[in-house]
Amino acid sequence: MVDWIKDVLYGIDIFFVIYLLGYSTFLLLSITIGSSVLYEQQKKKKLYNFIEQDHYVPVSIIVPAYNERLTVIDTVKSLLELDYVLYEIVIVDDGSTDGMSERLVEHFNMKRLYRPIRKKIFCEEEQAVYMTCEQKVPITLICKNNGGKADALNMGINVSQYPYFICMDADSVLQSDALRNIIRPILEEENVIACGGLIRILNNVMLKKGKIVDYGLPKNPLVGMQMLEYDRTFLASRLLFDKFNGNLIISGAFGLFRKDVVMAVGGYDKDTVGEDMELVIRLHAFCRANKIPYQIKYATDAVCWSQAPETVRDLMKQRRRWHRGLFQSVFAHRQIFLNVDYGVVSFVSFLYFTIYELFSPYIELLGLLSILMAVLLRIVNLPFMILFFLIYMLFSILMSLTAFLSRIHAMDIQLQARDIMKSIALCFLESSMLRGILFWTRLTAFAGYKKKKLHWDTITRQEINRNDAM
Repeated sequence: MVDWIKDVLYGIDIFFVIYLLGYSTFLLLSITIGSSVLYEQQKKKKLYNFIEQDHYVPVSIIVPAYNERLTVIDTVKSLLELDYVLYEIVIVDDGSTDGMSERLVEHFNMKRLYRPIRKKIFCEEEQAVYMTCEQKVPITLICKNNGGKADALNMGINVSQYPYFICMDADSVLQSDALRNIIRPILEEENVIACGGLIRILNNVMLKKGKIVDYGLPKNPLVGMQMLEYDRTFLASRLLFDKFNGNLIISGAFGLFRKDVVMAVGGYDKDTVGEDMELVIRLHAFCRANKIPYQIKYATDAVCWSQAPETVRDLMKQRRRWHRGLFQSVFAHRQIFLNVDYGVVSFVSFLYFTIYELFSPYIELLGLLSILMAVLLRIVNLPFMILFFLIYMLFSILMSLTAFLSRIHAMDIQLQARDIMKSIALCFLESSMLRGILFWTRLTAFAGYKKKKLHWDTITRQEINRNDAM
């Protein structure tokens, strides 16, 4: 009996080590490719400085909002500072109770309109429509019954005038060149139906008229650790998957879509809290099933600055929702898993998100428990195992630091020596403390799932203008 247990534990330990080595190989490959892409784009950026684009694609910017009174005015102001000509702003108030719409109407002197909305995609009914043409571009406000973020986005799509739309959060601001940069892949390549932008953390960043005037590492170490995690995630998997049209996520905080294709698949799905990922996977499935040539791109120089949670409690709320959304998206499109009809999307992207994202907390828990049992039964070389984990941690830290410094270099940001030292310290904290928090968060994400599967927890927001002096 003991020999049988030893054999099982030995097999689990071997699988766990292979699992970690597989992730490390993926991380090394993706960071290397991502850094080289950033370097090439940095060289091309000089060329774009000499070749001014005179071609503009009309774009509708849709901002779904619920109780975002503190941030929505500054978000709209940032959109009015964009270095672009042909666009409109559509704000969808999804049944707010904090007076957000009243503040918008008063601030921008908006007038009420009495016109029907043609709903090509189903969504909850509107209560009122306001509009102003006194600003740089038209601003439309739709007040509607509460139906969730996906429903609010569908209302925005119905109201929008232009063939492409951007979805973004009401607690975020765009850099002045973000719209121009996220449109560029559409002008350069054919069949682009969607494009994701880069999400960076706004906390402790000063923007003026959509440009960085002061950049420093966040004072809150939890926010600083998230900043490193964001840079590693966006530089790593997003750029690697972009090489073979395999991106499965375009962040709901900033993404561009071709409206006719999104409407053809029925818009955003209300039955998930991961509506951003689910839509992208559905676009892959729809285009492949109908043999439609398509590309889903990622623009690394199209930057959206978004607030990160500043407390562990808020962070856990956010990440539990993300993990539930990941499960809902993967389960809804489980036919893609190891399906030759979907090619590399199935055998690389979908497989990665299933094994290394969705099931990762359970695999890691199983691996850690088996190692503990193996140590207790004295069937593992403990010094070697400790050395292995230390090397793995140092490797992860090096990858995080490489991703962070590559991004800083690409954005021409000058860091002080103390910020570099702080970033190194944050890498150690992120590799141990933050990953431990996120491990537990994902592990417990499905507690009370039946009641919370479509629930959005409230996260504390701060006024954007504490960082954004516009």
